[in-house]
Amino acid sequence: MPTYSEMLKLFCFKSKNAVFKVVEKLTEAGLVAKDHLGRLIPADSFGEIPMLGLVTAGLPATVDEELTDTINLDDMLVGKKELTYMLEVDGDSMIDAHIEKGDMVIVERANQAKNGEIVIAEVDGEFTMKYFYKNGNKVWLEPANKNYKPIHPEHSLNVIAVLKAVIRKY
Repeated sequence: MPTYSEMLKLFCFKSKNAVFKVVEKLTEAGLVAKDHLGRLIPADSFGEIPMLGLVTAGLPATVDEELTDTINLDDMLVGKKELTYMLEVDGDSMIDAHIEKGDMVIVERANQAKNGEIVIAEVDGEFTMKYFYKNGNKVWLEPANKNYKPIHPEHSLNVIAVLKAVIRKY
């Protein structure tokens, strides 16, 4: 696991306080734990959860509550563990993509993205989450909220990570 100083550099945070907040959220979510010396260690994985079948989101229907399979959430949500991390969403520019303030997003570090993928990007020294688009040499980011305009970088746009999953706790 990275140290607090390594996370400060990795996430390009300006203060260790930001790292402490992320670690607190990851600890609350059960994704990391601390050893007896206060160092970060991986938490137990989600393990397997029983899959009981389908439920309709339309008209009510009968459902067989019979175990059909088990799903390992680690395998389902995390592709490349060494490149994967979580962030908490702050803001409303992605609400039409059903990503809201307070949601946790699982992202995988990458320096490239496909058109239409949701990315974490550094734009002119600032970080944001938006849809990524490229046409020839032109790159830009699109929000998922009509109250925001597309972002066309003045100097640089670097893809930092690609969205893999959104987690919302009710």
